[in-house]
Amino acid sequence: MTGTPTAGTAEPAHVPQHTRPVNRWTVLVVLCSSLLLVALDATVLHVAVPAVTEDLHPGAIQLLWIVDAYPLVAASLLILFGTLGDRVGRRRVLLMGYGLFAGASAIAAFAPSAHILIAARALLGVGGAMIMPATLSIIRQVFPDRRERAVAIGIWTAVAAVGAAVGPVLGGFLVEHFWWGSVFLVNIPLMAVMLPLGRWLLPESRGEQDGPWDVFGALTAAAGVLGAVLGVKDLGGGHGSGRLGGIVPLLVGVALLVMFVRRQRRREHPLIDMRMFSRPAFSTSVGCIVLAMLALVGLELIAVQYLQLVLGLSPFSTGLRLLPLTFAAMAAGLFGSRLLQRLGPRTMVSLGFLLTALAVLGLTVMGQHDRPWLLTGGFVLLGFGLEMTLFGAYESMLSEAPAAQAGGAAAIGETSYQLGAGIGIALLGSVMNAAYAPGLARVPGVPSSSSAEAAKSLGEAYDVSGRLGGPAGAALRHAARHSFVHGLHMTLFVSAGLLLLGAVAALRLPRVMECGAAAAAAVAGIPAQADPAEVPARERALAR
Repeated sequence: MTGTPTAGTAEPAHVPQHTRPVNRWTVLVVLCSSLLLVALDATVLHVAVPAVTEDLHPGAIQLLWIVDAYPLVAASLLILFGTLGDRVGRRRVLLMGYGLFAGASAIAAFAPSAHILIAARALLGVGGAMIMPATLSIIRQVFPDRRERAVAIGIWTAVAAVGAAVGPVLGGFLVEHFWWGSVFLVNIPLMAVMLPLGRWLLPESRGEQDGPWDVFGALTAAAGVLGAVLGVKDLGGGHGSGRLGGIVPLLVGVALLVMFVRRQRRREHPLIDMRMFSRPAFSTSVGCIVLAMLALVGLELIAVQYLQLVLGLSPFSTGLRLLPLTFAAMAAGLFGSRLLQRLGPRTMVSLGFLLTALAVLGLTVMGQHDRPWLLTGGFVLLGFGLEMTLFGAYESMLSEAPAAQAGGAAAIGETSYQLGAGIGIALLGSVMNAAYAPGLARVPGVPSSSSAEAAKSLGEAYDVSGRLGGPAGAALRHAARHSFVHGLHMTLFVSAGLLLLGAVAALRLPRVMECGAAAAAAVAGIPAQADPAEVPARERALAR
């Protein structure tokens, strides 16, 4: 999304005349409120998964899609809606996203089947794709000073952690007192507040519009992301690598993504300037974001099922158990600016990966019995380390991107986050299924048909064991719990390996955080010796 106006860019022609100066911290509050909504919906369903399984009886792949449709659809459409916002107005697209979010939430709340729930979650992903690109690109625009921008990004990441905290706790409370569909209804009153608030407080802005909008390129990118991840998910469902249903979408998706990259390199006015990836700090930051989410988001979903189905905790208690992880992430976000200035991007991101890997390996001692202090300590270390990693990577990515390409950089960062999260659920879910299913193949007294049904998920195994009853049912239940814990350990080891790989990759980041006068001028898009009087009044108002 090149051509996005930023603070300090001397091109005010495409900003409507009615746009009034807005204090940058007020803008940050509105953007963080939008992020809170998106983060809340990404996690609020996790503790409701067992209730959804009991009511709608989805298969293992359907269950993954119920959780995964939202981030995958959002990731695939970020570039499309980000560039559309540059053309028709970012605030306009943002408000449209709010409306779609509310409508899709109502459909999801009363979905009578797994297929309709998946479709509603996909619509929520479309709404999320309309909302998300504005947050980081506007932060990059209204905070030209890197130190202030680091503080803003720290608040932004802390708010994301708040959404992750509120989601499971709120979801658990609603599931216990109402029904699983109520976790979606919470979006509607939030939308009722955000729509007028965003319309009143957010200034409208557009890009430079210096060339035709590459609609074909945007659709190619969307189809490529969906195809690639669809293939990964299908192959990860335990069907084997020879299944054409998984190989064909994967190959088509990769081919479309390659076509998209080549197309952007040839175009005079590309959607995404691929030259940004030639900067080691930028490409490394993007890779670190993908690796962090790849390693941990799928693990979070499995951990929620472990807490409820193995340890027998209620949905609300499960949400409370996850609070230490989120509070630690909030603390890391709020203090991230100071840590980054003191440690530098390279040390901060690498250390964050190492702390997170240590926490994940420590959790491998979890078994079929509750160890609350161990879980709490592991979650605290995990949350703090993960937030250090994401904060350092996001800040380095945005600061490395040229100011004129802030919108494109924001779309890349958000796409990397969502794509890493979606593939992570598929990858770690596949590892979990591969380790879990064999343990139920030969359970004494259990028919092969019942074993095959129980191998779909731990929730299904509990249902089958209840129907069997007697010694066979008890044996199946015990085998399923043991196999699930074994699968959890395997996913923890795979996750730790990915995190250690990220720690090595982060060594390519800059050693120190550049905040000198020349760096600040470059960030703002102003020549180092420019007279402040030459900066347009509109830009100074936005940067106030």
